[in-house]
Formats: sequence, structure tokens, C-alpha cells
Amino acid sequence: MIYLRSFRLSGRQLSCPNIYPYNVFRGREGLVFILDRITVLYGNNGSGKSTLLNIIANRLGIKGKELATPNTFGNDNYCIRYTEECSAGPGDDEYGRMIRKIPEVSRYIKSEDILYEIKKIQQRSVLGESLIYDMTEGGNSFRASADFMQSVKGRRRQENIEFSQEKYSNGETSLQYLDELIRPEGLYLLDEPEVSLSPVSQVRLAEKMNDMARLLDCQFVIATHSPFMLGTLDALIYDLDSPDFHTARWTELENVRYFYDFFRDRESEFEED
Repeated sequence: MIYLRSFRLSGRQLSCPNIYPYNVFRGREGLVFILDRITVLYGNNGSGKSTLLNIIANRLGIKGKELATPNTFGNDNYCIRYTEECSAGPGDDEYGRMIRKIPEVSRYIKSEDILYEIKKIQQRSVLGESLIYDMTEGGNSFRASADFMQSVKGRRRQENIEFSQEKYSNGETSLQYLDELIRPEGLYLLDEPEVSLSPVSQVRLAEKMNDMARLLDCQFVIATHSPFMLGTLDALIYDLDSPDFHTARWTELENVRYFYDFFRDRESEFEED
């Protein structure tokens, strides 16, 4: 299922070259991304992949979106302005009918969210507060959420999570967190989901995303520079390190080539005596 078929960047270029987020995409004004079931935004640090994900999330009103701190001159909020100047092209279902609304389960999940999930489990007071926050985000009132956490069921829920943290590693906790949030029939924007994951777990996560996109009508837009994710995902890859953000095969990407050259130069160290 394709919920979001295309996304067009703002076509405006400001005279000042340093205003965020216009400066991130300067020279790429009006560029259009065509999206597939799985689309990867590849790039090194500072390439704009996280910024682009957040702009998409804000343009679509997806849960998890963040309002970035903008440059402001007078009363103009350039982050909001840039987002409003972007446009999203709807996808279609298996019958070719236009999808007019992004599914409610859709979500923007950042690497910071995953790290915070691990951290809050490790700290009892933070965990209690975060569970109340999660419940209010789900539609419950603050009072009802706080009362539930004081109940027997609420305390048991917190104790179960604390016990799980003692049992599982950070990487396993990350996978569990993603399992809870990624449901069938949704659009998911994922910013570096490989955080805290070993190479084996990264491959396992990528394989699961392939299955969910193929069998459970999920669509993913993923920002990553992990060679293990890039080599496993059945994805359309955009190279945000390139001047025109062109598509590329995973084996052409700089970060992947770096890994390849690194191990090739040390090939003799892997040979048995």
C-alpha cells in the first residue's frame, strides 16, 4: 500500500542563505521525491535526512512530529512557512483509488524516542511520568491516566516494564518498542531505527519491515546510513549527499563503500593460518 506517493520541497529560495530549514535544501528548491513501499533517505550527518522526515511529519500531521526551533525575523516562523510551502501527493490502494487520509496509526519515530524509551525504563520516576504522558497522548485525560498509575493494575504495569528492562538488553528493548508502535496498515517515518541495535538485529529489523510492507500494507520512509539496513531493505534509496538527491543502489553509497574498503584492506587478517 502506498499512502504517500510523492513529496515536493518548497520552491522558494530566500535571499539570506542561512535561514533554517531553507538553508538545508538550498539549490534543491521544488525537488520532488517519488516514494515507494519502502523509501530510504541516505546521507551522512548534516545531509538533511532528519529535517526532511520531520517536515513530512509536520506537513501530514503525523503523531510524533516536532516543531523545530526556527530562525525568526519579525513575526515570521520559517519552519512553519517552509512546511506549508511543501506539498504531499496521495497514494492509492490496491484498486487504484486515491487515499485521501493518512491512517491514524501512522507515526514519526526518532532515534531520540528510542533512546528515551530505554532511559525512562531505567528510571522509576521518569517511567511513571512517561507512562502517564503516553496515556494522555492516546486520548485519556491527565487525571484518568494519573489515577490509573496509582491503581493496582497501573503499578503492576510499571513493575512488568521494569522487570523487562532487567531481562532485556538496550537493543532488545529498542526492538520491543518498535514492535509496539509499528502496526499494520500505517505510514511510518523512521529516523535511524538502527540505534542500539547490533548488525544482526539491524538485519532482522530490516527483514521484518520488508515483510510488513509486502504483507501488512505498511509504508516506510527511513533515514539511515547503516550498511546492514541499506543492504537488506527492499527500498528505493535517495542519496542526500548528492547535489540533486538522486536515487542510487546501496552499493554505490559512500558509507557502504567505506565499510567495503575497510574490510577489504584487512582481508588478510580474516584468513586462517
